[in-house]
Amino acid sequence: MNQTFVQKILAKKAGLESVTVGQVIEVEPDVALSHDNSAPISKIFYSIGVERIKYPKRLAITLDHAAPPPTTKHAQNHADIRRFVAEQGIDNFFEVGRGICHQVLCEEGLIYPGVGRGICHQVLCEEGLIYPGVLLLGADSHSTHYGVLGAFGAGVGRSEMAAIWATGQLWLRVPESIKVTLTGQFNEWVTSKDFGIFLIGQLGADGGLYASVEFHGEAIHAMTVESRFVLPNMMAEMGAKNSWLVQDSATFDWLEEQTVRNRTFKPERRAEWEAMSQALSPDADATYLAEYRFDASAIEPQISCPHAVDNVKPLSEVAGTKVDQAFLGTCTNGRLEDLAIAAEVVKGKHVARGTRLLVIPASSQVFLDAVKCGYVETLLEAGAVFESPGCGPCMGNHMGIPAPGEVTISAANRNFKGRMGTADSDIYLASAAVVAASAIAGKIIHPGEIRN
Repeated sequence: MNQTFVQKILAKKAGLESVTVGQVIEVEPDVALSHDNSAPISKIFYSIGVERIKYPKRLAITLDHAAPPPTTKHAQNHADIRRFVAEQGIDNFFEVGRGICHQVLCEEGLIYPGVGRGICHQVLCEEGLIYPGVLLLGADSHSTHYGVLGAFGAGVGRSEMAAIWATGQLWLRVPESIKVTLTGQFNEWVTSKDFGIFLIGQLGADGGLYASVEFHGEAIHAMTVESRFVLPNMMAEMGAKNSWLVQDSATFDWLEEQTVRNRTFKPERRAEWEAMSQALSPDADATYLAEYRFDASAIEPQISCPHAVDNVKPLSEVAGTKVDQAFLGTCTNGRLEDLAIAAEVVKGKHVARGTRLLVIPASSQVFLDAVKCGYVETLLEAGAVFESPGCGPCMGNHMGIPAPGEVTISAANRNFKGRMGTADSDIYLASAAVVAASAIAGKIIHPGEIRN
């Protein structure tokens, strides 16, 4: 007993009855994730004298960080990855502009065209690769994202990923756990993004260093599943090794919806997810490194100010700051719910003169749904610019890099100096609603001040 989520899932994956904090174990990840960095990882892989991936069906590779490629160098990188994928027989490859590229999966009715394109963290969840009990190791720091669906997700380096490709295994140290309980309910216009920013501001950028951060409480249950994704994603900015949220019927409804959409639905899956979720839920008497409790009703919209995510201030303290660019997207806030609230904010209005509103859906599925719902039309009529699903300017590669001296308000997760490709520019982080409102006002503003 007295086991946390991370102790339970790592014990299960290591084939042990139990594990203790600090114990070093060997695990075989169910999913090994990489993206545009797959080409340099392959060079490391071949340099250690290995020719074949041990478990190619466990790999998931996306093209998202510079997609479509903005330079010849990026295009060559993508070409190298495509060649590697073909040589190694990797099925779970998510192309620029398409779903999984292997025709056999389409012919067998497992995947339909167009689903796959977008940011790795969004796409893998949509494709049904993530569910309770999955252990994912990814060559991307925001692999903490997957805890929202009852999985263990953690980021690893390129050398570690090459080792996983070669051996199918990696060692992990069992992390300490931190328990965060959120009670009450949010006030209007306050979102999970505001709480994520608030929490990092309270605990600091190293407040969860190599820890497993668990989220509990009625305010978590009250969130939509799309809103919940924000929290484990943002925990990478607090140094967390992984993160986990309580699952409930809303989680299983969301998972079921994805399997119906990608044609992998099986009635028995839901019972399996529920049973695994229950088995891995932390014990009531679990031991934690630290426990924190917050009241959702006491939190107002929050802003991460330049040049650190934990440089957090209430929106009221930075309201009026001029904005040159507003960016809505990324693995943190590029989902349908985010586009919906942005459309609500801008409907019947227009982006301020001298300000740009850039929108990049997190996946082609999100983009398609937003078109069907009318959100794209509303945002375009307001003066927004849409780009292809992917990471875009969040990585500073393309599709919205600011000029020197410009100010961007972004729905992303990082704002350190130069993050968006320009060292001499400022990045403020906020919720989708605040980003949209600020685009209309041309300055940072509370969305309630410009509502219809």
